[in-house]
Amino acid sequence: MGQKVHPTGYRIGTIEPWRSRWYANKKNFGAMLLQDKKIRDHIRKEFGSAGIPRVEIERTGEAVNVIIYSARPGVLVGRKGVRVESLKNELQEISGKTCHLTLHEVKRPELEAKLVAEVIAEALEKRMAFRRAIKRAIQTTMQSGAKGIKVEVSGRLGGAEMARTAKEREGRVPLSTLQAHVDYGTARGKTTYGIIGVKVWIYKGDIDRGTKIDFRNTASMTARADSGPRRGGRPGGGRPGGGGRGRGQGQGGR
Repeated sequence: MGQKVHPTGYRIGTIEPWRSRWYANKKNFGAMLLQDKKIRDHIRKEFGSAGIPRVEIERTGEAVNVIIYSARPGVLVGRKGVRVESLKNELQEISGKTCHLTLHEVKRPELEAKLVAEVIAEALEKRMAFRRAIKRAIQTTMQSGAKGIKVEVSGRLGGAEMARTAKEREGRVPLSTLQAHVDYGTARGKTTYGIIGVKVWIYKGDIDRGTKIDFRNTASMTARADSGPRRGGRPGGGRPGGGGRGRGQGQGGR
């Protein structure tokens, strides 16, 4: 049985912020966590081509604030903001509350593990040799300023009869160091031989002790779709989770 620990979940509370920030009692916690998953699944299903590595959800008493990070925000916004308005209406149906959308553009998609994994999976679907796809992704990421990267692909590689796992690594990837900013992402390539899983770890450097990663400073705000003024809660977000059982766990919707 594997003993691996999820790099993001391991660092939550130390350097990683929660992906879902809200408080709920024992009665409502499960329903709200499931609602967060439905919101994330819907966004990734409808806008898979927009390059979305991260979706954060904040809640106030009467509204849900969805923060989307995208490498191609133009796909999300659409002409004259038509697509973002329709997405807002769809999310309001899922949540049953007023929904606010905030879009942030990812400045360097080559350093986002989720997007790198999707690029590799897409190359495998186009029948590119798996070693070539991995090495090209590693080279691009390292040239963009990463301190280390590890890639693992599993499945019927090259159409082999038996599934196997191939790993490539460059630089340092300190998985056990809590202060190390290690981004982790997965993707699935649907090939004619079956599904090939892709895992990517990217080491971006160390974070100072006592501070947390601020994804909003590393991405630029591009658009905002609001339907009226916000009421209650703190500016730009809901009340953060206050207790162990009542905290919205970001890992539930990754």
